[in-house]
Amino acid sequence: MKLTLLGTGNSGQVPVYNCRCPACERARRDPAYRRGPTCASIEHQGERWLLDAGLMDLAERFPPGSFKGFLQTHYHADHAQGLLHLRWGQNYRLPVLGPPDPQGFADLYKHPGILDFSRTLAPFEPLRLMGLDITPVPLRHSLPTFGYVFSDGKRHWAYLTDTVGLPEDTFEFLKQRPLQLMVLDCSFSPRPQAPRGHNDLTRALEIVERLQVEKTVLTHIGHEFDAWLMAQKRPLPANVLVGSDAAVFR
Repeated sequence: MKLTLLGTGNSGQVPVYNCRCPACERARRDPAYRRGPTCASIEHQGERWLLDAGLMDLAERFPPGSFKGFLQTHYHADHAQGLLHLRWGQNYRLPVLGPPDPQGFADLYKHPGILDFSRTLAPFEPLRLMGLDITPVPLRHSLPTFGYVFSDGKRHWAYLTDTVGLPEDTFEFLKQRPLQLMVLDCSFSPRPQAPRGHNDLTRALEIVERLQVEKTVLTHIGHEFDAWLMAQKRPLPANVLVGSDAAVFR
């Protein structure tokens, strides 16, 4: 299995328009610190599927035949906006698999173009793609949202964005499958109370501790969290990493 983080930012991305915080200024100076909309790709046995379509340049990045389709976590604009342009392609068909949400991005359903929304997924019902068992797991967000668990028979990886905490049935499912790698939503620095819709670092580390994951990579990161990280000497446990755009995990 190969997982590539194509984008690791929240909906505002980094740098944020007209923001002069340390994290945004650093990202303007050094492109390595820029964050695009959160999305990724998963590859196995010579095939690739994209996890969300937040990037607006998908047609340039991925020519026809270079990937099989999309696994959508949900249909907020920063995770689906790349589909708006891509759908007007010709003589092609791209499946878009995800949670049932007919109102999530209604214009896409009305005018799908080359996109095929005919198959929706159900929680905890695995599908077989690329020689992998892929299981959608419910997350806690403002729209119907799935994370995905990937298994090649030996390893279990989880991709869990957008969420604040995890539903108890998802916790129970993941505890039965020890994770070698977890990509986890963490939009904010530590807060005294849980934010709406996304983890802060406190909630993210609670999930890591409860699941005893070998390696966790944080994603959906906002500029305020980046600025907080810049000010800390040792902000994270050794098994927790801050994701970056184009990072690859095997």
